[in-house]
Amino acid sequence: MSTTTPRGPGDGGPLEGAVVAVAGAGGAAGHAVLRRLAQAGATVVAADADAQRLAAGVDAARYAHGGATVVGDTVDLLHLAATREWTAKILKDFGRVDGLVHLVGGWRGSATFAETDLADWDLLHDLLLRTVQHTSLAFEAPLARAGNGRYVLVSAAGAARPTAGNAAYAAAKAAAEAWTLALADGFRKTADGGPPGAAATIVVVKALVNDAMRAERPGHRFAGFTDVRDLAESICQLWSKPTEEVNGTRLWLTRQP
Repeated sequence: MSTTTPRGPGDGGPLEGAVVAVAGAGGAAGHAVLRRLAQAGATVVAADADAQRLAAGVDAARYAHGGATVVGDTVDLLHLAATREWTAKILKDFGRVDGLVHLVGGWRGSATFAETDLADWDLLHDLLLRTVQHTSLAFEAPLARAGNGRYVLVSAAGAARPTAGNAAYAAAKAAAEAWTLALADGFRKTADGGPPGAAATIVVVKALVNDAMRAERPGHRFAGFTDVRDLAESICQLWSKPTEEVNGTRLWLTRQP
């Protein structure tokens, strides 16, 4: 079970009044992050390619935290122009962006290295890397202006220790991490010797688990997995530290390889 201790909505913390975008918000992790951000007092702007799953997450976050501003946009993050239009819409509607949480995921694998299907690489390259490139390029400038902005990539431990059947997945995750760290260096270099106006950081999990998964496999231990609620709590805590302490770092929520 989750070890997270709930806090009251609008607790006056660093996310009170912040505007945070969540990319890939339609899954279980996305729903948990939307709820936790809303609880912390943030205005939450969610995006996903699946309108039905997105609406379910937005509605659940609004219901759980009455009065919270949680909105959803169906966005194709595989297109840079569409991603930039989403950023522009957020700025028009809310005047600022204080965070982008990148949760777009997907997995393909094989039984052995020799059986790797390069079509899996094509798919994962787009889902796990191309979407990171687009969101980082679209959100970099407004995040830097925010003063305490965050770009948060959720990654996997397998990027640091690839296995034979996960070559495409691990390579795409590793590339996404490298891209995010390059964004962090950009934030650092444009700070003119002072604290960066934003931080790019990576949260690393082995895998994620939620209550539905536990119900489907009662008695299964899910060893090393991170509960989606604990992931959401860890993401929210990233705004509590100075940008210079967060920028360019990896936060491991599982054992390091």
